[in-house]
Amino acid sequence: MAQWLPPAAASEDAKPLINLLRGWPNYNLLPVALLKEATAATLADTKITYPALEYGPDWGYQPLRESIANWTTAYYPLEEPNSSDRIAITGGASQNLACMLQVFTDPVYTRNIWCIAPAYFLAFRIFDDSGFSGKLRAVPEDDEGIDIEWLRQEIEKSEKKAQEEGNNKPIFKSPRPWSKIYRHVIYGVPTFSNPSSKTMTLLRRQQLVRLAREYDALIITDDVYDFLQWPSERTADTKSLKAATQPRIVDVDRFLDGGAEREGSDGFGNAASNGSFSKICGPGLRTGWVESTVKFAHGVSQTGSSRSGGAPSHFTSTHISHLLETGQLQSYITDTLRPAYASRYRRMMAAIEKHLLPLGVRLPQSDRDIVG
Repeated sequence: MAQWLPPAAASEDAKPLINLLRGWPNYNLLPVALLKEATAATLADTKITYPALEYGPDWGYQPLRESIANWTTAYYPLEEPNSSDRIAITGGASQNLACMLQVFTDPVYTRNIWCIAPAYFLAFRIFDDSGFSGKLRAVPEDDEGIDIEWLRQEIEKSEKKAQEEGNNKPIFKSPRPWSKIYRHVIYGVPTFSNPSSKTMTLLRRQQLVRLAREYDALIITDDVYDFLQWPSERTADTKSLKAATQPRIVDVDRFLDGGAEREGSDGFGNAASNGSFSKICGPGLRTGWVESTVKFAHGVSQTGSSRSGGAPSHFTSTHISHLLETGQLQSYITDTLRPAYASRYRRMMAAIEKHLLPLGVRLPQSDRDIVG
């Protein structure tokens, strides 16, 4: 994914350096031709273009919501089809993380932000901006993706402290019918975690959902790498993997033990999937989606900035919807992105095995069948 950068001072014969710190796609992996065609097609249709240039509906562009529902139904192992009313269009995973914190947390009543560590560090400022400076806690990973017992013990301590301090109700957020305030937030990247690359096992996903329900926690997952996976075997065909082999945590919450909307629950659920087109179409599009229960997705759509200005990335949503409706984006992921990234991954792994493993370096989850 990194771009080629010229060396600061090197001989003419030296190879150019690759900046591995920047998570930017190489220019030749950006689907410029597809976006050009999609833009032309949507602009040529005034029934699409005129409404797209107006303020959009709070939930986002409906055809894109429906396309995402159909796409995720085909890709993830779901017990029943997805539906568009569980989805709201966002301005990307980072922007939507801020929106969810605005709607569903209180900087006092919400005890802690629990980050599965090592964590995506640029998310920290988003938490700080929402008033959680000093309340972020690192949760260690284990071989299955998260040390669930450590998290349970620390949440219990946090709850005891809150009760001793009389922290029993939200301080800064008034009751609103489209929202609720969670006592805890758990943040992570359960599939190909950034930066550890670990994938959380199904058992840990189930345990995490049950823990979140027990302590009124919201699990926010950045599921931004899910579509970029392939078999770990070096000679395997990258196109042989047609669908995800594990459900997302939001899927686990939807169906486990009666589901997120089971009898006696408040209907908001305990998990939200943060999706994005940044890794599979282009980060400059600033378009994504959130999936959760109907009540939760509606709550996201009622964020003040969306109520004021309409759904984010409304115009861009029409172009992306065209790519999904025609199947062009799905084909681009399968035929271009996965083979390119798999090739780079295999070269990198070969170099690590040759040069670093003899020095004592160890790879996480080295026996897994699926990588990304």
